[in-house]
Amino acid sequence: MKKITIANWSQDDQPREKLRDKGPQALSNAELLAILIGSGTPGISAVELMQQILTGCNNNLNTLGKMTIPLLMNYKGIGEAKAISILAACELGKRRQMEAPEERPDLGTATRIYNHMHPIMQDLDVEEFWVLFLNQNYRLIKKIRISHGGITETAVDIRIIIREAVIANCTVLVACHNHPSGGLKPSTYDDRLTTSLAKACQLMNIRFLDHVIVTDGAYYSYHEQGRC
Repeated sequence: MKKITIANWSQDDQPREKLRDKGPQALSNAELLAILIGSGTPGISAVELMQQILTGCNNNLNTLGKMTIPLLMNYKGIGEAKAISILAACELGKRRQMEAPEERPDLGTATRIYNHMHPIMQDLDVEEFWVLFLNQNYRLIKKIRISHGGITETAVDIRIIIREAVIANCTVLVACHNHPSGGLKPSTYDDRLTTSLAKACQLMNIRFLDHVIVTDGAYYSYHEQGRC
């Protein structure tokens, strides 16, 4: 009977596809390690090979991390490159445990938003439009530059903003752009954009917290002015 390889499994059971669709938590240790080594050997899949190795370590990842390259290479299908990949992954896991979680800045006020974005925007001679994606505690998930444009305005596609917000799984959104001229007064285009973005966020159940205009030394906040 022909041996079934990972490629012949149901897509729901293939490690890479399973991680993509269900997240890394859905995978067993053997499946995660199988992704690293990439392939098994004739007659045995990468997952089965890693199950064998883990069984030899009493299914303990700490024990696996203490193995040497020669010991791992005793298993048929594990060459030097695969052994190195396994030990590198174990070392990364150990180093992650030793590091403190990254401190995400609190951007719940216009002043904090300005202080965070001013170093990025203070020397720009053209307008840039940025969006900051926050969690429900106003902590920054990530920020992205949406557009880089002219002296007086820059084109913004709201569809891109909403798509990125969904990908980031954010619950709060902040818009931010600069005025190279130094003037704080929003333009008619700024007002229209703010209104459109607020409506799009409302439709997607995302809180639109603020639109902050940055100049070198001051800012304008739609939220503080009661306009969003």
